[in-house]
Amino acid sequence: MEKNITRRQLLGGSLAAVAGLAAGSKFTTSQAHAGILNKKAKRSIRFAHMTDIHLEPKRNAPQGLTAALRHVHTQKDKPDMIITGGDNVMDMLGCDANWADTQINLLKEIFVKECKLPVKYCIGNHDTWGWDKNSNTNRDDELWGKERFVKAMGLENRYYSFDAGNWRIFILDSTHIDERDAYTAKFDDEQFNWLADQLKKSQNKHVCLINHIPILSAAVILDGDNVKQGRYTLPDEWMHLDSRKLVDLFWENKQVKLCVSGHLHLQERLDYNDVTYICDGAVCGAWWGGAFQQCQEGYGLFDLYEDGSFGYQYIDYNWEVEKA
Repeated sequence: MEKNITRRQLLGGSLAAVAGLAAGSKFTTSQAHAGILNKKAKRSIRFAHMTDIHLEPKRNAPQGLTAALRHVHTQKDKPDMIITGGDNVMDMLGCDANWADTQINLLKEIFVKECKLPVKYCIGNHDTWGWDKNSNTNRDDELWGKERFVKAMGLENRYYSFDAGNWRIFILDSTHIDERDAYTAKFDDEQFNWLADQLKKSQNKHVCLINHIPILSAAVILDGDNVKQGRYTLPDEWMHLDSRKLVDLFWENKQVKLCVSGHLHLQERLDYNDVTYICDGAVCGAWWGGAFQQCQEGYGLFDLYEDGSFGYQYIDYNWEVEKA
């Protein structure tokens, strides 16, 4: 595996090689928004959060995803569904249509074969076709951008919501096209306005948001060499640029309890203004090159309860053992 490509190059454009830094380790938490988890509360839903799969035919990625899905299905307390966290395929930012379809079709094939649970898909930056400036794709193509993934996976939209008991779960789209780089991290005006309106209509629900790039993160400062000339300099692709706007929105809507993301291949939990932000580690680890620093290949297990509390575990599915 080449290690001379920076993460900025990797995530900012087409994927040519793999490099990385991560922080985090396996942990379990049951502390909830309103206090310690009430074990007597009825569970509304249990879901497995599988983010940053980065699937392609190479790097043993098909075998890795197969192992992860089989591990999810062997859970004694089985999830009700799987929710992906974006970057489902290795990279469509800079590839041609044929390679984009190859990756998507492989994703569909493995999930059909290995998954017996309902699946909800979230879009990541690498699921977006042709945004890289060197991709030689046509912006006028009807499948350009996110439409290729949306249509292929049969999604109702690039963002949507569904109910699970008295929780409302929003699957959102973090990436916004940028003329300097391939993308930046924020919700476009259409999506933000839709979310704000939906939150007004969800006052009687507990709310969980799932999107690819962290809305709020501390681990982002550890992701790469982000200290320049004695100051932190953070890339605008690592965390939402509209964080303050979203924090203010959540402050006005106290039913927002949990925000779940991926993207960094780091695992962390951050609590701010009574909202918990969890960034899960990647199914692929270091892009199928082993652990991403301290963070092993894995997926999250979330239990959402009717009183607004939740439980969370990060699960190492022992892919190192599988490779051996």
